[in-house]
Order: sequence, then C-alpha cells, then structure tokens
Amino acid sequence: MKITHPRSLDQQREEFAQRPFLAMPVAGLIAWAAIGFGSAWLSPVGQTWLVYIATGSIFGIGILVAPLFGEDLLGRHRPKNEFDSLFLATVVSAWLVFAIATPFVQRDYTSLPLTVGILAGLMWLPFSWIIRHWIGWFHGIVRTLALVIAWYAWPEHRFQVLPAIIVIIYIITLLVLVRRRRGLPMQAATA
Repeated sequence: MKITHPRSLDQQREEFAQRPFLAMPVAGLIAWAAIGFGSAWLSPVGQTWLVYIATGSIFGIGILVAPLFGEDLLGRHRPKNEFDSLFLATVVSAWLVFAIATPFVQRDYTSLPLTVGILAGLMWLPFSWIIRHWIGWFHGIVRTLALVIAWYAWPEHRFQVLPAIIVIIYIITLLVLVRRRRGLPMQAATA
C-alpha cells in the first residue's frame, strides 16, 4: 500500500495560484457584454431579467469555456484543493448577495446593474489574497468606484454604460492574468 502525505495548505495555495484563471473572467465578460448589448432593445422588465439570467450564468459559462484555456473548474482531473472550496464559497456568496439587489430593484430597476455589478465583483478580493496578486484588488475596487461614478453620471444609460465598464475591467484583468501566467516559472505553469 502506497502511503501519501497530505499536502499542506501552503502547498495547496501555491498549486491553486499556478492556474491560468482565464475561464471565469471570460465568462463574466461574455455575460456583461450580453447585458450591455441586449438591454438596449429590451423593456425594463426584460433588462432586469437579462441581468439576473446572464450574471447567474457566469459560472456555467466558465465551465463551458474552461477547456479552451486548459482549465478544470470542477476539479475532476486534479487533486482536491481546499482553495477550490474557498473559491466556490466566494461564487456562492456572490449569488447570495443578489438578495440585496432585489429590494432596490423594486424601488428603482436601474439600480440593478450597479448593485449586481458591485456585489458579483466582491469575489475578486479573496481571489487576490489566495493567489497573492494585486489584480483581484484592482478588479474589485476599480469596478466598484467606476460603477458608482457612472451610475450617477449616465442615469439614462445605466444598462449600457455600467456593463461596458465591467467589460473593460474584465479585459484589463484578462490581460494582466495572461501576463502573470507568462511570468510563472515553467514547471509551475504546467502544474
């Protein structure tokens, strides 16, 4: 019988940090681009449903696009990693905070891209801590500040401008993540 030694949390964190992390930002970019484009032709009710459906689908889209980036979001082909569980908890917490948006939508439906845009972006902060990289802090903080400013600056175009801001931040995030990936040591990049 082969005896295996459990990996420490530090080892698991390092393994987790070596992944590309491109599938989820691409999924977020796709969802928010669909919201920005689609909401231009929809009624307020349609815009509301589009935000809920598209943002609620980000994880599913991520699973679909993950193979394109060599990612295994569900962890089927790699050892169990506790940081996968932590990341999943941040995804679930982002879904749960949609409940905060609901009362505001009933008062002002145009609050939806602001509230969901900020709340769904909160998962980037613990992600940044896990991988020991600044990009999650940038994504979460800049996204929040830019959405608040834009919500006041363009009240007539909130369903187009706010998603556009989120898409731009996703593009920057993806560029940084690709550059980060290229900077990883070769043996770690293939882990």
